Amino acid sequence: MPALAALLMLATLPARAIEPFTADYKAGYMGMEANGQMTLTREENDRWRYSLNVRNALADLSQTTVFEEKDGQLRPLSSNDTNKVLVKRSRKSATYDWAAGQARWSGDVKADRAGPIALKAGDMDALLIYLAIVRDLNAGKPLKYRMVDDGRVKQLSYTTAGQETITIDGRSHTATKIVGDDERRKTTAWVVDGMPVPARIIQQTKNGDSLELTLQSLR
Repeated sequence: MPALAALLMLATLPARAIEPFTADYKAGYMGMEANGQMTLTREENDRWRYSLNVRNALADLSQTTVFEEKDGQLRPLSSNDTNKVLVKRSRKSATYDWAAGQARWSGDVKADRAGPIALKAGDMDALLIYLAIVRDLNAGKPLKYRMVDDGRVKQLSYTTAGQETITIDGRSHTATKIVGDDERRKTTAWVVDGMPVPARIIQQTKNGDSLELTLQSLR
């Protein structure tokens, strides 16, 4: 019974309050080392700006999502995605209109990816999944999400794969390993209790591209 009681308590833990942060990562992209950074900043009207930037000599990747917290959910309002690889550049923007219940995309998008796509409660874009995984794992909630991103809808499911020790800024931490595969991309993340974002992320696409982020400092 004590073990059962502990599990029930874990399942009802409240989500931790959102707090601004800057996370610096050592990154690997296209087989080369890179610098990576995640930031979360507060904006007016209870909105938040969440960004991921990865840069090296070959590429400059930038993703930014503006979102709000609504009834305990992280609700995207807009996003911008800019990718520059060698001399090729692409820019995409998304608008999540919750009053109309629709998401639309513009910029370098195909006509069949412009939308609109009907929104449902709990929908998130790809970037917000990182924040949701950490919050839901710590609260003992299922790691299942409906992602509305890049003109598509995907059902994502992540599972835990044990614990491992990782080193951050010279200190050892116990991390829970999380694995998800959406048939196009496999994502592995390591979550450390008390940290708002994964301490390590590896994304591998079916065409061989990979992105790796390893946390160096958090402030």
